Amino acid sequence: MSPVIQELQKFPDRITVKVCVTGQHREMLDQVLEVFDILPDYDLAVMTENQSLSALTATTMLLLEPVIEAEKPDWVLVQGDTTTTMVASLAAFYHRVRIGHVEAGLRTGNKYHPFPEEVNRHIADSICDLHFAATDKARENLVREGVLESSVIVTGNTVVDALLNVSDRHLPSQTINLLRDLNSVSEVSGPGVLATQQARIILVTA
Repeated sequence: MSPVIQELQKFPDRITVKVCVTGQHREMLDQVLEVFDILPDYDLAVMTENQSLSALTATTMLLLEPVIEAEKPDWVLVQGDTTTTMVASLAAFYHRVRIGHVEAGLRTGNKYHPFPEEVNRHIADSICDLHFAATDKARENLVREGVLESSVIVTGNTVVDALLNVSDRHLPSQTINLLRDLNSVSEVSGPGVLATQQARIILVTA
């Protein structure tokens, strides 16, 4: 969502942007907020140890409600397939606020895989007003399910926008030093560009 937030903030005369995070994935969230220099207007900090999905859903709904009531937004934008996405969509619907779903239309066809994300996607898509699909296949999924074609916009993947944003930056000195320690780098030749020797690096996320 970071590139979407940054783009919307370019038009302060037309759009007032309020960022609300639930903190569902605390460690990952804090890293991303720092990288993209985003300061949330609301941080609900919903996570507690060994929390069940039911408790997370109920807590998130109860904490989001006063935010929506206070801001009275024209639109609530949600992204992805987390419990936060599903609950925020439902909370906006309860307050008759229009909903835009970024990354709409992803499907596996198995409601238990991934669990609970597949059902979260369906719920969000069933009640949102604009579906921002990353791919043509995602658009086709939505249309096949009966979603109005006029409500679906194929946008491309905002994760790619985020990646390009980060890759254009100068590498932090810690990263350069780490790569040099691995004997992989002979020099840094520009923002995000490494001139390598024979060693190659594979980055794995798991």
